[in-house]
Amino acid sequence: MRRAAKASGQILAFMKTYADCLDERRVLWAGTDYGPTVQRAVDAIVRAFRAGGRVLVFGNGGSAAQAQHIAAEFTGRFLLERQPWAGLALTTDTSALTAIANDYGFDQVFARQLRAHGRGGDVAIGLTTSGKSPNVLEAFRAARELKITTVAITGNGGGPVVDISDIAIVGPTGPSWKVQEVHLALGHIVCEMVESTLASTAAPQ
Repeated sequence: MRRAAKASGQILAFMKTYADCLDERRVLWAGTDYGPTVQRAVDAIVRAFRAGGRVLVFGNGGSAAQAQHIAAEFTGRFLLERQPWAGLALTTDTSALTAIANDYGFDQVFARQLRAHGRGGDVAIGLTTSGKSPNVLEAFRAARELKITTVAITGNGGGPVVDISDIAIVGPTGPSWKVQEVHLALGHIVCEMVESTLASTAAPQ
């Protein structure tokens, strides 16, 4: 019984309240102005869509889910009724992912798809909370060869992906969940700004 009580006490010592969790999140945006780099990303995406190009999005784990989310906002809609735009997540085709990983290695799963689907003038968005994901780095190297504009959405100081990206939006430092929560909001902001920019400059119907 004493052993169980001790274990229970250890568990209780790490329990958090809703207020504790909220306090952790209040500081995520403090002291950082994402505006200039977000605007650069929006401008690149707007140029690509106006030219009939694509935005190809990718990441691992939770970042893979966010990549799909961003692509869906473009092909569906964010807020406004409009024509669909070509947003493509490179994280959804399990046959392609597993075949490429099996034949070429997991670090090539996005690069090879990018070479197949991407063209010069497109935009590649890579999400990585550490900035070190090998398959994101390889995809950005492929994008550079293809003259595809690269946008890194990263965290924890940026990591090596910053050095090979055209635009780097560097989120907070900390565990993945903190970085991903900011990434989610930034993704929504980018989608909303792209949509409002294209809608405000669209030719009258």
